[in-house]
Formats: sequence, C-alpha cells, structure tokens
Amino acid sequence: MATSAQTNRPTPERIFNTLNAYQQTAALKTGIELGIFTLIGEGVGTSAPLAAKVGAAERGVRILCDYLTIHGFLLKDNGQYALTQESTIFLNQHSPAYMGGVAGFLLNDELVGNFRELTAAVKKGKSPGVHGDNEKPNDDAWVAFAKSMVPLTVPIATYISELTGMAAGKACKILDIAAGHGMYGISLARNNPNAQVTALDWPNVLNVAKENAQAAGVTNRYSVIAGNAFEVELGTGYDFVLLTNFFHHFNQETCQKLMKRVHAALKPDGKAVTLEFVPNEDRVTPPMAAGFSMIMLANTDEGDAYTLSEYEKMFTKTGFAKTTLYAVPEMPQQVMISEK
Repeated sequence: MATSAQTNRPTPERIFNTLNAYQQTAALKTGIELGIFTLIGEGVGTSAPLAAKVGAAERGVRILCDYLTIHGFLLKDNGQYALTQESTIFLNQHSPAYMGGVAGFLLNDELVGNFRELTAAVKKGKSPGVHGDNEKPNDDAWVAFAKSMVPLTVPIATYISELTGMAAGKACKILDIAAGHGMYGISLARNNPNAQVTALDWPNVLNVAKENAQAAGVTNRYSVIAGNAFEVELGTGYDFVLLTNFFHHFNQETCQKLMKRVHAALKPDGKAVTLEFVPNEDRVTPPMAAGFSMIMLANTDEGDAYTLSEYEKMFTKTGFAKTTLYAVPEMPQQVMISEK
C-alpha cells in the first residue's frame, strides 16, 4: 500500500502538460475549423459519418474526437460522441453564445508569434512585436477583434445594463470609448429606448459597430466619433462613459491621461463604467485575471492587469470621488463604477 509520502511525491506531469499545451490548442482549433462540434450537436455522433461530412480521413477524425474527449470537450459512450454542456453552449454554431470565431483572433499569427518570443519580451519588459503601441491604428488586429468577440459580450453587456439602470428608461447620453464591435453601448440602447449612444474608435473598426447597431435597430440613436481616444474631441454632458477592456493596454500615466478627459466629458453626477480583468492585491489570484498580465507583456509596450487599489489611485487622481467594484456573474472580469 502506498504511503502518504509516496502518493504526494513530485512528478513531472505538470511540466509535460504545460510544454504540450499547444497540442490542446491545435486540437480545439481543428475541431472548430472542421465544424465537429456543430455536426455532433446535429446528431452525427460516430467517426465515420463525421469524417464523410467534413471530407477528412476517418482515422484522423476518430483520433481528434478521442483527444477532445480526453480533454473534456466531448463525451464518448460505446463509440458515440456527444457534446458536453460547455461545448453545446459555446462551440455549436447553432448556439447564440457560439464563440468559435474567437479562435481566429486569439490564434492569429502575430499574437501567437509574440509568445514564441516571450523570452525577449521578458528581457525587454515589453512586446517584441511591431504593434505594441496601442495609441496607433492597427486595423487588421482590431477589426478582427471586433468581428470575433461579440458572443462574449452578451452576459457582460446585460450586467452593465443592469448596473446602469437602463431598464428604468431614463433619458441618458452615453459615450462608448474604444467601442470595437459596439455591443456594450448597443446593449444599453436596446434596453433603454431613451438612451443616445456615441461610439469612439478607429474609422474601420467603427464600420463593424455601425453594422451591429443597424442589426440591433438602434441606428437612429447611435452616432460615432472616429479617431484616437486620447486626442479627439469627446464632447460633454454624458451620463455614462464606457471604458471596456481598454486600460490594460497602457501604463498608469496614460490611463490617468484618458480618465482625466473622461471626467471632463461627464455630467456633474455622471459615472465612468470600466470593464477589466482585476487581479487581487497578491497579483496571482484569481488565475485568469492575474494571468492577463502575461498577455499584456507579450502584446503591448506597457500594458498590465491592474489591481483595484491601483485603479482607485488612478481614478482618484483624475477627480473621481468613489469607485466600486462589481464581479460579473460567471465571467472572469469585473466592472468598476466611478462616481464623479
């Protein structure tokens, strides 16, 4: 019988699993590209008909599906594959929450290439890539981001709509900075027929937001400002300014520069609404929020995942009286409401 000391002995398993983690990435990407999850969701549950549907070798599909089962993306019983609950919601193209398109952005050559050069990034303290400065346009990256990330916004946008009281239908003016796909501002407009939204981003990215606004039926209450958020005229008299997934691209001084502009753009009782990955003060928990700093090291010149105390310090310096943190239910991000 194994002793406690024997069963708790260190093994190299975690090291091997981490060094081989790229294989899981490749398998999931292939499953998405071939539409495996959607076909299984439609009832095509064994390797031979799946292979015929996707035009692939049966051996290849069998091994792929077995591997996806091993790693928790599929279930298998007597040779029959089925979707897990997670895959049903997020990997079946018939699901409104389908997020397979996110793979195209997260696995693009530039982002993956930056991680291949992570040693150089650690030595330099910033991205080894050519697009680390996010104050300049990068249409290829941000248009792709805007088109692929929409499914992930739904629960967060709904939560922000609740926090800002959109259901009450009070007339309000909203500025959506770095709007991207525009879905945060668009969600608020859909939930409040008296909300007027202005989206700010680079010109080509705003084309995606305008398409989404049209699809949502809010075009008559949706306007745009094209350009650099640190330089263009923002306007004034806003009830809310949305800052979603933006500050982590920059150093604290640059964040304060923008927040000072936001403060000036708000009404006296206006509020800034910030969506971010906010790690605990130890900077190692919770894992996803804390680990986001590594993504910023690889892909930006000076970005980071900031703690609540760091945000409070930045926002207080720019004139905000109080900042309250809210955890988004079942999501790894947090919302901060800053009162002027």
